[in-house]
Order: sequence, then structure tokens, then C-alpha cells
Amino acid sequence: MCDDPLLPAPVARALAEYRELRDAHGPCWGEPPIPYVVQAWATVFLDRRYDYWKAALRQLGERHPPEQVEQYLDEVDVERAVRDALAGDVLDNLAALRLTPEGFALEADTQVVLDDRPFRTSLLLDSSMDEPVTVVVDGTPYEVAAHGAKVVPLERDVSVGGQPVDLAPLRRRAEAAAIRVRAGFPCRWSVTGANGQGWYPDGAPPKVDSQRRPYFHGDDLVVAVPAEPITVTVARGMEYTTSELVVTPESGAETLVELAPERLYDAAARGWYGGDLHVHINWMGEEPAAPALAAAAQHGEDLHVLNLVAGNVSSERVYDVEALAHWAGEDLPWSDDRHVARMGVEYRNDLVGHVTAFGVRKPPRRYHTGFEGTVDWPPNAVALEELRALGAVTGYGHPFHTVFADDDPPDVVLDSGRDCSAREIVADAALGLIDTLDVLNHSSLAGTAGVYRRLIGAGNRLAVTADTDAVLSFCRRGTASSPPGWGRVYANVAGPLTAESYTEAILLGRTFATTGPWLELTVNGHCPGDTLELAPGQHVEIVVSSIGPEVESLEIRTAEGVLAQGPPGRLVAMTTVNEPTYVVAVASGGPHPRATHRSGAYAHTSPVYVDVAGGHVAREADVRWCLAWLDRLEVLLREHGTFGSAAQLDDHLDLYERARAVYRKRLP
Repeated sequence: MCDDPLLPAPVARALAEYRELRDAHGPCWGEPPIPYVVQAWATVFLDRRYDYWKAALRQLGERHPPEQVEQYLDEVDVERAVRDALAGDVLDNLAALRLTPEGFALEADTQVVLDDRPFRTSLLLDSSMDEPVTVVVDGTPYEVAAHGAKVVPLERDVSVGGQPVDLAPLRRRAEAAAIRVRAGFPCRWSVTGANGQGWYPDGAPPKVDSQRRPYFHGDDLVVAVPAEPITVTVARGMEYTTSELVVTPESGAETLVELAPERLYDAAARGWYGGDLHVHINWMGEEPAAPALAAAAQHGEDLHVLNLVAGNVSSERVYDVEALAHWAGEDLPWSDDRHVARMGVEYRNDLVGHVTAFGVRKPPRRYHTGFEGTVDWPPNAVALEELRALGAVTGYGHPFHTVFADDDPPDVVLDSGRDCSAREIVADAALGLIDTLDVLNHSSLAGTAGVYRRLIGAGNRLAVTADTDAVLSFCRRGTASSPPGWGRVYANVAGPLTAESYTEAILLGRTFATTGPWLELTVNGHCPGDTLELAPGQHVEIVVSSIGPEVESLEIRTAEGVLAQGPPGRLVAMTTVNEPTYVVAVASGGPHPRATHRSGAYAHTSPVYVDVAGGHVAREADVRWCLAWLDRLEVLLREHGTFGSAAQLDDHLDLYERARAVYRKRLP
């Protein structure tokens, strides 16, 4: 019997194992509970309206001085933090049983059901009592501490002190109907009731994006719905608009809804192809995912290039390594002339940064360092050399998580332990060991762009790329459960789209990254990735253009800062060049339905480099900024690194010293 081409036997066995882990341990699959694993569990219940970290740090502040709380993140009572972050609200997937000295009360966002099957949800046990209290849920007793909280699964019944709890607020029965949604090509669909509740085809995971919109992918699909007004929305990635229709299906019948989105722009027709270089099939979550879900998402989003990465969470287990071993170096089975999917790698060290690799010909020998007390060795540079030898283009993902001042090396990045920041990139870039930086990511756009411009201003050649870190096995976790491709790197490809031609375009720097806006830049007619050779005193004309309703502002930047700023559409500037520099364009806007990132709409190009009298850009202030970064990084490694010998630390320090030598040669 032949394997399913989308689910070969090794991948099917791994998927069965992931389901067993989920069933035994819940959405964190038994991973060691380091802070971001604990946060992942919490954010299954908390959407972007609720700040888990603020609640967690406030809780720790009750026991520790404010300046020390981040040292005690492993002490957070996560269920209490969820309760405190909600501040009395209830969610559609988390009802609350309030336990008070006066009694108890169930609060819920009532959900519509179509039959009498058991209704599965989660229940927050929230106590304001001065003594522990026991609550029995589906026959299992749970003790809730005084003024404590606990989150438990609920299906059938609840009692407190032998007294049953009326579960009527949880659900409302409605007459059943069905709709068939059809666009004529794969799309992203949202089918919602008047209460915002999502409805899905049989077998589709109940996914919700960062803006709380339910969605699924495909075409010509049947969805069971209540015989009540239903809103159907269809979209298809960032190159399309959104169309919407309200229908009231007839009870017991199937209603056809034909609806299609319209194109906003066609990047491929211009030779540009958009990719998401950092997507996980499985990485904890509520519903372990098969490759078929990735296929549906890529075509439903019209995402030209998809890099599905194998990576660990907080232990030795590397998720989807079986898929990587099976398909490494090959296009995945659903690829076609406009869509290329590959298996890649996320190489992870939480102290010095996470690296993504696209285009590997075979699996690497190593996927991570520094987890579960293992050593932070070797430096990421060793992994970068191996991944490049395997044919990959490499970049640092989700690089920096906060905004910081642009005038000094950011101690906010370099004053704490393991927070996944791309700290080693300052060394790797100087030594030519890294190809890109994901300027567009789910972390801080402003912070990452600031570091990027310092790096290229210091003479490093790095392309702008994008990563969403979307995780197909999560259903409700902000940007992680949003569709792949909500952020993309567009690359100007020469000839047909292949993994190799896309890689070449990235390496040449012919890219821009975007949450949706189309962004073009020319300098004397030259595009990102090009180098202009000029004499001192020559003039250049810079033209920036954008497409997209979410754009509010355009910006032209050089190594000296903002050169020009203006409204969307088109921005033109003239300047005289006397020193080597670079030119980049930035588009931005506030919150918008097309912009998944919490900061709003954003796009950033790779540079056009401007050489003057044979000299390359190496702005002294940026070079010294990088040198100061390396000095601070050395201190951080000594304070927070885990090493088995002095020689292992020395390998990092030798790397930094080699990078310093490069930067010093660039000084006047």
C-alpha cells in the first residue's frame, strides 16, 4: 500500500505521537515549562486584548523588588495570571465559575450549538474565598487555593460542595442549516454568527487569527451553521481585497454562497514573489497539524514561497524533523509554478538568537544548543557555516522584542538572559556568516529596523526578509495562530519561480518585507540590491511608491537618517551625495484589518547601496555602535552563558574578537 504523498509513513507516525503528547499534557505537549512555554499555554486563552506578561510581573512584584521580578519568571502562577489578565471578563472558550463567600455563579459567553452532543470547553475556577475550596468537574475534584485560580476542561457537569452548577449559560440550541462556500479558487474564509462565533467545515481546526477572526482555507466547502443570519467573509492573502456577504440559511437545507475577493495588486506579474520564511507545522498547540493543512494555507493565501521549519521548543525533541528528513532538498508535493514549499530549519539558542534556513539540501547535524541546562556551545556561527554548506540562505528570526533608543547600544536587549534576541548577528554579519535579518516579524518592528539600519550603516550587506513564526498546530494564539504569510518578503526573481531562483534573489538583496503594502524604491532607476558608483557631488533622484489602503506615510532613509517623508502613493526626493551611503524606503500605517501585527501596517526595503569614489558605506557612528554591542555581548555571555569549559566560552569570545577586527578596519 502506497503512502499518502502528503502524509508519508514517518510523518504519520510523528503526527500520531504529537497527538498522544497533546492528549497527555495539553497544549504544551509536556515541554519543560520555561517562560515562553508557560506563556504559550496562557495565550491559548488570552487574545491580544489581555496582557499576560503585565499580570504575571504584577504578581511577582507582590513578592520581589520590581527591578528583580524578571529573574523569577519560573515562579509565576500561570492560572492566576490568566485570571488577573482577564480582569473579570469571560471568553468564548473560557467560562468562569466565580467562587465567593456568598456562593458561586457561572459566567459565560454563550455559544450556539446545533445538537445535544456534550459541549466541550474550558472553565476558569476563580476564588475570592479566604480558604481553599474543592470543585468537582466531570467527576474530578479540583482544589482551588484561597484567592486562587485554576483552568480545567469541562464537558458534562460541575458541582461545589455537592451542589450542582447550572450550565445553561454555556450554550444555546439553534436549528441546523448548512452553507456551501465557493470562490472558484482556494481562499481564506470566515463564517461567523451574530455573536462572533466561528463555524468550520468538518475536520477543519477551529483557528482564530490575532484579530479574533475565525478562518479556514479551501474552496467549495460545506459548513454546518445555525439557521440564523451568518456573515461570510472571503480573503486571499495580502494581494487581494476582502469581500463579505450576510445570509440567512434555511433550516435543514444547504445554501450556496458564491463570493470571491478582488486583486489589489499582482506581484508575480511584476516578477516579484512573496514568501514566509519561518512557519512551523507543529510546535505545541491545541491541534497537531498534518502537511495537508500547510498546503491548504499556502494556496488559500496565494503565498508564493513557504518555508516550513523543523525546530525544538524547550527540550531535545525537534518537531517535524521527520518531514525534513523525508523531503529535504525537494519541493513539497503541493508546489506548482506559482507556489514553492520547502522544509527548512529553525536553529535555536535562546541566549544569542534563532536562525532560520531556507533551501537546505539535507538535514543538519545540530538543531539547537543551550536547552535543559546544556551548554551554549558552539556559537551560532558554526551552525551558520553548516547550513550554508547545505545550500541554505540564512537569517535571524523574531530578532528584537522591544523598542529602544537609537543612539546607544541597547542595554534593554543586552542586560538580561535568555529572551531569544538575535544578539550574535552583530558578529555574524561582520564576518559574512549571515545573509538576512527578518526586519518584519512578530516582535518589535521599530527595534529590529533600528538594528538593521545600524548593521548596514556599519558596512554589512544583509537583505531584508520576513518571518511570521506562524504555528499551524495552534488555533488561538495571536500571530502564531494567524495564517502563514501575514508578513512576507517579496523577492524580485529572474525567470521562473524556483527555490533556487528565490534564494538567489534574496542573496542579491532584491527584496522588501511587508504586512500588506506594496512598496517600490528606485535610486537613479536602480532597485534594492543594486550598487551605484558615484563621484562626490553627484545628484540622485529617489522615487518611492506604494499600493495599499493601510499605508499612511512613506519615508526615505539614508545612513544619516530620514531624508524625506510624505503621504502614501508616491514620494520623490533629490539629494547630493558626498559620502558613501545607502537608501531604503519605509511604509507605515496604524491598525488596519489588513495588518496583523500589533504595530499596524509596515513595509521596509533592502538598500540601494551608494558607493562614492570607490568607497563603501561604513558610517563611523554605526561602526562604533557595533563595537560597543560586542563589548556588552561579551559581558552578557560571561554572566548568563552555560559552558562546560573555559575553551567553550573562548570560542564565542574569539568570534567576537574577529568581528571587532573587521569593524576596526572600517573606522577612519
